[in-house]
Amino acid sequence: MRNAIPDRLAALTGWRRRGTLAGLGGLAALALPPVHLLPVLLLALPGLVWILDGSRDRKAAFGAGWWFGAGWFSAGLYWISHALLTDPARFGWMIPFAVFGLSGVLAVFLGLATLATRWLAPTGPGRILVLAAAWTLADWLRSFVLTGFPWNPLGSVWDASTAVLQAGALVGVYGLTLLTVLSFAAPAVLADVLGRRAKATLLVAAAALPLAAFAGGSLRLASAASEMVPDVTLRLVQANITQSHKWRDDLREANLDRHVELSRRPGWDKLTAVVWPETAAAFFLDLDAPRRARVAEAAPPGGLVLTGAPRLTPRGVEPVTVWNSLMAVDGAARIVALYDKVHLVPFGEYVPLRAVLPIAKITHGGTDFSPGPGLRTLALPGLPPASPLICYEAIFPHAVVGADQPRPGWLLNVTNDGWFGLSSGPHQHLAAARMRAVEEGLPLVRAANTGISAVIDGYGRVISSLPLGESGVVDSPLPRVLWQTPYGRLGDVLPLALAMVCCMAGIMLRRLK
Repeated sequence: MRNAIPDRLAALTGWRRRGTLAGLGGLAALALPPVHLLPVLLLALPGLVWILDGSRDRKAAFGAGWWFGAGWFSAGLYWISHALLTDPARFGWMIPFAVFGLSGVLAVFLGLATLATRWLAPTGPGRILVLAAAWTLADWLRSFVLTGFPWNPLGSVWDASTAVLQAGALVGVYGLTLLTVLSFAAPAVLADVLGRRAKATLLVAAAALPLAAFAGGSLRLASAASEMVPDVTLRLVQANITQSHKWRDDLREANLDRHVELSRRPGWDKLTAVVWPETAAAFFLDLDAPRRARVAEAAPPGGLVLTGAPRLTPRGVEPVTVWNSLMAVDGAARIVALYDKVHLVPFGEYVPLRAVLPIAKITHGGTDFSPGPGLRTLALPGLPPASPLICYEAIFPHAVVGADQPRPGWLLNVTNDGWFGLSSGPHQHLAAARMRAVEEGLPLVRAANTGISAVIDGYGRVISSLPLGESGVVDSPLPRVLWQTPYGRLGDVLPLALAMVCCMAGIMLRRLK
C-alpha cells in the first residue's frame, strides 16, 4: 500500500502512460518564469522516475523522456503561436507544426537522457544520479545541435531565487540543471527497497543542495557592492509598438518619430546614451542619410543612440545581403560602431534548406538575413566597451563574448519581443539574459520594444526596468563590471565534469543492494 502511487505509475501503459508523462511535463513547466511554482517539480520529476521504472524496453525508456519533454516544451513554448498570429492568413497554419513540432524535436534530447538512465542504472538511488547527469548533458547538447536552441534549460527555474542563481557564476545554468534534478527527483527513492535511515540520508542530502546554494548565494549578495560606472546614465526606450504595425509603410516614419520623442523627454540633455530596441529604426540607416539624421536628433549632447536597424549592401553591389544589426549613431549622424547579428533565428530570419522547403520567413521582406562575422566587443565613445547581443543571442550560455575579443564592461541586449504578446515568452527571455549576467559577472542592459526592458548588474539584480506591454523610458546608471567568474573563464567544463562524476557514481551505486 505504501508504494501504491509509484507502482500504479510504473504499471501505466498505452495512452494513459503517454498522457500522464505529457501532463507531468506540462506541470513541471509551471516552475518556469513567470509562474515560478517550484514545488510542482517535487511531483513531476519523481513521477517521471517512477514511470521510467516501469519501462519494459529501450523504446519505452526513450518514450518516457520524450513524452515528458513534449509536455514540458509545449507548455514552455506556447508563446511561439503569438509570433505566427501577427499574420494569421499567411502563417496561422504553421502553429501546430511550430509549437508541437519544435517541442517534439527538442523532446528527443530528454528521451535520450531517460534511455541512458535506464541503460546505465535501471534501479536504486543510482538512477537519480544518472538521470541528473544525462539531463544536464541533454540541455547542453541543445545549445549547439542543429544550430542550437537552449531555451528553458531546467536550471532556469532558479530565476525565482536571486540567491540560488549566484551558483551560476560557478557552474552556469547547466550546473543548476544538475542540482535541480538531483534535488527534486530524489523523493523517488521513497519507493525503493531501502532502509528508513538510508532514505532519510538521501533526502536530506538532496535537500541540502539547494539550501547550500541559497546560503552561499545569500552570503555573496550580502557582501556585494552596488557600484556604478561614474558619469554614465543610460535611457532605455520602450515604444511598445505592436508587431503588426512595426513594418507598415504608412507607420514606419511615425514609429521612428515616436522613438525620438520618447528619447528627448526631460533629462535627455544629461544622458550619456539612449538605447533603442532591435530594429527600432525600420530603415536601412547605413544608406538612408535623412532617417539617420532623424535618429541623431535623439542622441544626447556628446552622446550616442544605440539602436537596432537592418543593414543592406550598397546599391549596385551583388549579391544583395541583409544583416540584422546594432548601430551606434552620434549627434552628427555618423555610425561610430556596428555589430551584425551572428546567431540567426531559423524560419524567423532565414529559411533552412530554402531550396527544399516552400516556406517564407515570418519577418519582413523576402530576403534571408545573413550572419555577421562573429561576436564583437565594441568600443563606444563615452562608455565602457560593450558586447552586443541581438534578440535571442542572449539565450546561449558562454557564447555572449567573442573568444578572440577583449572582455567587455557590459552586455547590450536589444530585442523586439513584440512577436510574443503578453505571454510568458518575454519573461523567459529576460530570465535567460539575467542568467548570462550572473554567469559572466557582467552587467546587462536590455532594451525591448514591448518589454521587458531592464538594467541588470553582474549579480543578476534588476537595477531598473520597464514592465511588459508599457510605453515609456527608464533612466539608469550602468553597474560596474565584476571580476571574471569561474564560469566566465572555464565555460561548461565544470558543470559537465560534475555531471560525469554523478554519472559514474550512479553506475557504481547500481551494485549496492
